[in-house]
Amino acid sequence: MAIDTHGPALPVARGELSAAVIGFLRDGAPPPGRADARTADPYGDDLQLALYVCYELHYRGFAGVDASLEWDPALLAARAGLEERFLDALRRDASRHDDPAEAMAELLVEPARDDGTGVSLFLQDDGELWHVREYAVHRSLYHLKEADPHAWVLPRLWGRAKAGMAAVEFDEFGAGRAERVHARLFAELMTDLDLDPAYGRYLDAACAEMLATVNLMSLLGLHREWRGALVGHYASVEITSSPGSRRLALAMKRTGAGPAAEFFHTEHVEADAVHEQVMRHEVVGGLLEEEPHLAPDVAFGIDATTFLESRLGARLLGCWRAGDTSLRTGPGGGR
Repeated sequence: MAIDTHGPALPVARGELSAAVIGFLRDGAPPPGRADARTADPYGDDLQLALYVCYELHYRGFAGVDASLEWDPALLAARAGLEERFLDALRRDASRHDDPAEAMAELLVEPARDDGTGVSLFLQDDGELWHVREYAVHRSLYHLKEADPHAWVLPRLWGRAKAGMAAVEFDEFGAGRAERVHARLFAELMTDLDLDPAYGRYLDAACAEMLATVNLMSLLGLHREWRGALVGHYASVEITSSPGSRRLALAMKRTGAGPAAEFFHTEHVEADAVHEQVMRHEVVGGLLEEEPHLAPDVAFGIDATTFLESRLGARLLGCWRAGDTSLRTGPGGGR
């Protein structure tokens, strides 16, 4: 038995599914059955937290949890039921394109302030420091392990696609310099904002919509059959990152968030403009040159990412425009 001692604490359950997963990890109680997820809200707190906890065993785990449970057959069966429910909903609700080129072209359209997708515009023009802090809390679920979920796809690619993906990941991991690793830069951003930069610290505070965006990355990365969708997802991230980061850097400067907070986003403006081209031409282009039958999967990865990010944006903007916190717990600033 190898008990993890450095991971975050297990979160508080949000329903029967997440309670069963957490109970299994904590004291060996039965995990949920594969069929138990069939009637759950596919985007809700309970299913998304249960899925997130399952996936986190493949990253840093949880304090006090046996590391060998990462590959426990009963837990994997439970996870498969959660994934099936989530994927079925995304296929129904998010799929809009079969052609990746058409899907990527739509990503170049500037977000609108009033359709739920304009979070970076809101923060740039109207956001206050408490909005910026809440945004960082939500995004910490990904950015403190930035690019880790996408590394799973590297063994599933070859040729131009593998080389291009490895080049992008190398930059995300600091290009050989520990102080430039993007996850570390985000931790410094959180320190500027007087937030705790500990990995997993704000899992209980994050909304289901944020959990779903991170879960999509892990789901696609951990399954070889979804390698095309993972490539589409990452292309979507890189295509939209540079203009969004420019707006967020302005928001950090205007709200006085601090130099590290501003630097994290200015770093992404230039880096991700380069990454966009590599993703388009080398990774997506190289993959489809080798495996053209994956084109609909690449498009699905883009569409699913757009759909989930739009849901997250609608949640944040809906709360903030009402003067309310978007967090479930923690350092909310709503008034």
